[in-house]
Amino acid sequence: MDFKISPLATRMRPERIEEMVGQDHILGPSKVLRRSLETGNLFSIIFWGPPGSGKTTIAKLIAKYSNCPFESFSAVLSGVRELREVIASAKKTYKYELKPTILFVDEIHRFNKAQQDAFLPHVETGLIILIGATTQNPSFEVIPPLLSRTRVMTIKPLGGKDMAIILNRALKDKNRGLGDLNIEIKEDALQYIINVSHGDARTALNNLESASYFAQPDRNNKKILDMATVALALNKKPLIYDKNGEEHYNLISALHKSMRGSDPQASIYWLYRMLEAGEDPLFIGRRLIRFASEDIGLANPKALEIALTAYQAWEKVGPPEAELSLAQAVVYLATAPKSNSLYVAEKSVKKQIGESGPQPVPLHLRNAPTRLMREMGYGKGYIYPHDYPDSRTRQEYLPEKIRGRIFYRPSDRGFEKEIKKRMIEKKKPGDS
Repeated sequence: MDFKISPLATRMRPERIEEMVGQDHILGPSKVLRRSLETGNLFSIIFWGPPGSGKTTIAKLIAKYSNCPFESFSAVLSGVRELREVIASAKKTYKYELKPTILFVDEIHRFNKAQQDAFLPHVETGLIILIGATTQNPSFEVIPPLLSRTRVMTIKPLGGKDMAIILNRALKDKNRGLGDLNIEIKEDALQYIINVSHGDARTALNNLESASYFAQPDRNNKKILDMATVALALNKKPLIYDKNGEEHYNLISALHKSMRGSDPQASIYWLYRMLEAGEDPLFIGRRLIRFASEDIGLANPKALEIALTAYQAWEKVGPPEAELSLAQAVVYLATAPKSNSLYVAEKSVKKQIGESGPQPVPLHLRNAPTRLMREMGYGKGYIYPHDYPDSRTRQEYLPEKIRGRIFYRPSDRGFEKEIKKRMIEKKKPGDS
C-alpha cells in the first residue's frame, strides 16, 4: 500500500524511541525496556494498556532496534494453524541467522488456554520473543505458565499534554503528517479533539485527519480548524464546556452536591453531562474518591473502595466500558449513608496543630532503641494493650497540653453507629 494514502495514525507511528510520548516509566533513560533495547538483551513481554496508547508501536520499535525478524499475529484473525507456520519460519531463521523471531500477538487475551499453551515451548527455548498486547488484566486473561515466562508492563493512558504533542507534531510534519495542508487549529478545537479521543492517540489522529480534510481553505489558502468545523467533521455537537472556566466548576459542584443530597438521578445526569462534554474521567474519579471520604467516610467504609475501583477501571480499561464503572460509583455514593465526621475532624485537628504547635511526644510513647534513650525515660510506663482483656487499657496518647481533646465525633448513621458504640465501650470504667 502507498504510504501516502495510509491513515494519518499509521504514517505518524513513531520510528524512534525519542518520538514516543507518555511512557517514560519504561522507555525513559535508564528504564528497563530502554536499557533492553540499547543492549539487545531481549525478553518476552505482555503490554497491558488502553487502546491507542502505543503497545503495537513499542513492539515494532523492539523489532527495529534488535534487528530481529518481526511477525504480527492477531488473536482475532489467526489460530494454531497460522502459529505453526510462524514457528516453522522462525526455526529456519534461527538455523541460518541465529536470531529469535519477535512474535507480536495483538489482543492476546482472546486466545483460549489451549491456544496460549502453544506458545510455551517456543518462548521457553528462546525461539520466539513473545510480545503480547492486551487491554484486559493479564492476571485474569493470560495463563499462569505464560505469565511466568514473560514480564508484564503497564502502558499508561496518554494524558492531555501527550496528546497535544502528538497532534501538533502531525500538523507540522510535511513528510508523514499534514504539514502541506497549511492548517491552523484553534486551541479550543485542539482540546476538543483531545477530550473526545479519551487518551487514544489513534482515535485522536483519525479525528484530526477527518477535520483537516473536511475544512475548506480560506482566501489565503489556509485551513482554519475551529470548534464548529471540528464538530461538523466529527458529526458531534459539542456541549458548552470550558475545562478551565466557570462551567467546569459549576458541573463538578452540581455532581458533588447531588451525591451529597442522596439524589442518584441528578448525580448520574451531571456525571454524563461532563463525560459527554469531554471532561477528563480521571478528574471525576479523583473527586469521587474525595467525596467518599469527605461526605460518607466511615458511615460506609466500602464507599472509598468503590470510588477507587472506578478510578482504576478507567485507568485500566478506558472508554466506553469504564463509563459504567463511574456511573456505578456515582449511584453507590449518592445512595450511601452520609457523614462528614471525618471532614470535621480533619479541620479540627489541623486547627489544633496550628494553635498549639508541634507538641512533644509523651515519653511513654517514644521509641527507645538505645540505652541512653531508656535512661532518659523513653518508653517508660508504656502499657501494652494486648496484655489486657479485649486489648483495652487506660492510657494517655495525646500530648499533655491537649489531653482530652475530641476531634472525631462519629454520627449515628451507617457503620459510624458501630464505631460510636466501640468508642463508648472503650471508656467503660474498670479498664486498666
